[in-house]
Amino acid sequence: MDVHLRELRYFVAVAEHLHFTLAAEALYVSQPALSKQIRALEAQLQTPLFARNRRAVQLTPDGEALLPHARSVLEAWARAQAALSTASARRQTTLVVGISTGLGRGLLPAVRARLAESAPAARFHVRQVGWADATGGLAAKGQERTDAAFVWLPGPDPESYEWTEVLSEPRMIALPAAHPLADRDDLDITDVVDEPFLALPASSGSLRDYWLATEERRGAPVRIGAEVTGAEETVEALTAGLGICLLSEGNAPHIAREGVAIRPISGVGPSHLALVWRRGDNRPLLSRLRDAVISATTGKTT
Repeated sequence: MDVHLRELRYFVAVAEHLHFTLAAEALYVSQPALSKQIRALEAQLQTPLFARNRRAVQLTPDGEALLPHARSVLEAWARAQAALSTASARRQTTLVVGISTGLGRGLLPAVRARLAESAPAARFHVRQVGWADATGGLAAKGQERTDAAFVWLPGPDPESYEWTEVLSEPRMIALPAAHPLADRDDLDITDVVDEPFLALPASSGSLRDYWLATEERRGAPVRIGAEVTGAEETVEALTAGLGICLLSEGNAPHIAREGVAIRPISGVGPSHLALVWRRGDNRPLLSRLRDAVISATTGKTT
């Protein structure tokens, strides 16, 4: 038995007015249409809800039994609609942005400030996402899902995602401080291709190969000393002597610790940070975020 909200709403209106014409006027429907819906409800419930005569309309005992529950259902649905409206409004004014490492470089404060100027009601939340997810949370489900993310290129599937480059900076090399090469400032990638490297999780795809300098190795095999999923794991692996790793210049402060040496390295191209979002996501607030990022990094406005 599937009773529709409209039928319950019509029933409650007649029960409150005890007059079909007045109830029809309150509902902005015709009196014949209202009477037809009430008869259909009674037929579905297989019981009369109203006693009718030329003078008055009265609730039957079954109608009186139904009335408080019908009101409760309608009130519950009104609360559900209000909650849905609130959630929808919050979603339209909230941006969850994923990052895999602390961005530094003054980028996030600058983006927040510019977004506040163009969208004062916007909520800007930053979520830390593990290195195993190269999309920065864009491919996640439920509450872990992000609206946009700052990720390192090469980016995720271009058929599913779009991006704009945020900045470019040199790659550097991090080594255990006791490593024989740790004192050199003239390192080239050819000097370290035989060393064990710290690798991103396999799920990071082409990003793992990029930070292993697979392309610049010219066929030299990669030795994996350990897999790391975050900055702290990287520091622990470096100080334990498990391997060395490439990193962006701007992220060097997140790795710099006693027992870790960070040096320039030649023979590898620069790293590229991008703001990524799902292809086809054209929400105005997301466009404002992209504009804020461009403005924060270039000083230009769109």
